[in-house]
Amino acid sequence: MVDKAKTEEVLGVTGLRLKFPGEPNLQFKDLSFSVNKGQKVLLLGPSGCGKSTLLQVLCGIIPTSIEVPMQSESLRLPSSWGMVFQDPDTQFGMPYVDEELAFVMENQCVPREDMEARMKRVLEQVGLHLGDLHTPVGSLSQGMKQRLALAAVLLLDPEVLLLDEPSALLDPEGTVQIWDAIQQIAANRTLLIVEHKLDHVLELVDRVVMFDDQGQIIADGAPEMLFREEKPRLIEYGIWYPGVWNDYVDSSRYKNLMDRVESRVLPDAAPLVELRNFQGKRGKESRILIQHAEIRPGEWIALLGENGAGKSTLLLSMMQLLETEGIYRLQGKEVQLRRGEVLSDQLAFVFQNPELQFVTNSVAEELGISIGLTKTDGATAADDPRVLEMLRHIRLESERNRHPYQLSMGQKRRLSVATALIHQRPLLLLDEPTFGLDARSTFALLELIESWRQRGIAIVMVTHDPWIAEHFATGIWRVTEGLGVATSVTNRMRRESVGSI
Repeated sequence: MVDKAKTEEVLGVTGLRLKFPGEPNLQFKDLSFSVNKGQKVLLLGPSGCGKSTLLQVLCGIIPTSIEVPMQSESLRLPSSWGMVFQDPDTQFGMPYVDEELAFVMENQCVPREDMEARMKRVLEQVGLHLGDLHTPVGSLSQGMKQRLALAAVLLLDPEVLLLDEPSALLDPEGTVQIWDAIQQIAANRTLLIVEHKLDHVLELVDRVVMFDDQGQIIADGAPEMLFREEKPRLIEYGIWYPGVWNDYVDSSRYKNLMDRVESRVLPDAAPLVELRNFQGKRGKESRILIQHAEIRPGEWIALLGENGAGKSTLLLSMMQLLETEGIYRLQGKEVQLRRGEVLSDQLAFVFQNPELQFVTNSVAEELGISIGLTKTDGATAADDPRVLEMLRHIRLESERNRHPYQLSMGQKRRLSVATALIHQRPLLLLDEPTFGLDARSTFALLELIESWRQRGIAIVMVTHDPWIAEHFATGIWRVTEGLGVATSVTNRMRRESVGSI
């Protein structure tokens, strides 16, 4: 006898049609999809195929809170749900951690005297350790914000949990903690998950649904079966699958890239950057200290460390967007900026949140303004050969007239990196540029960065991906609790440790 509780549909849509304003094509055309009670479902697909949009439709955010034209034959919304967004900054409504969590509990009529204990318990559950609950949300790293977002959702105790890449910004330890926390509360809940980092997800889910680049479902089944039988289409659409990095590193595509003569770093070249007793501050507090480090033309430094250790602070300090102390030499000259001066003519910087960089109304204009084009130049940015070439590299030709905010997170990431690369500055600083990207976009972006590195550009990249560190970077800097403590070369360079910073 079939257990009706287990086959009861808790959310779903039939015949969904959805189109973003200004877009020539439908995001979804007659899509039908449903999830039964208790199922743990993983949505896979290339960046921009509509996975995040579908989550927002299935909980009613679209079109109730976000007005997007859509219609369907039927729509079943969950009676109780919580969602962790891809960008944690869009989730918070209060300025302090305790106020954010208290707001959730107030809506559930939790007695005030019980709140602090619940806050501490749920923060411990997601691995967010704070000395003071009354900590400004804005002072947290993006990875710490992701943990806070999940903690707030767990306090809701929802029947259905919608997770849009909840571990994308987390270090390896944080990723394990987040999925362990989800596993602990998953037993009697329905989960709908969008995630690229699959290592800790596959043991949790019992169903995988795969989309193509047009937002159509092309496979639906048990994880083991789908990854075995659908590997050709996973490769075709550039979707992450177990073992994809091994396949890529063993490919002629990667080996040919790394065998180029130009790929050799010149250790005897004069330092492009030199740091000595260099401190970056947030307010009056020193948040990062580098005793001694150098960066030479053609180096690719992977900046590793736990969430909150100071990696982003180091990049912001090098851009002089934070107050600094100590010696900082750039191309042999000591950096001493006067008020109003910037380093953008020598450095290019990609923020962790790509939306912080966008200042125009179209993808093409965003690239055009980066190379000094204006509408008074007599031609649009979309006609400039440099813009067209970069659009091809990042696979956004068809999106050239779209507003940057209308792109998927993965597309925004590609655009933000492209606006920095097109500058052709001697040093490129990147803060987790590959989070939210599918496999095809990740490899294409890394290859693009590598091609510029081979022209002599130096790269400093914050990443939590050990594969990137070992197979693309030429050296690793490790940051622990605000200190640059060790540097080493990678497998790519086949050399041993070279000292300390």
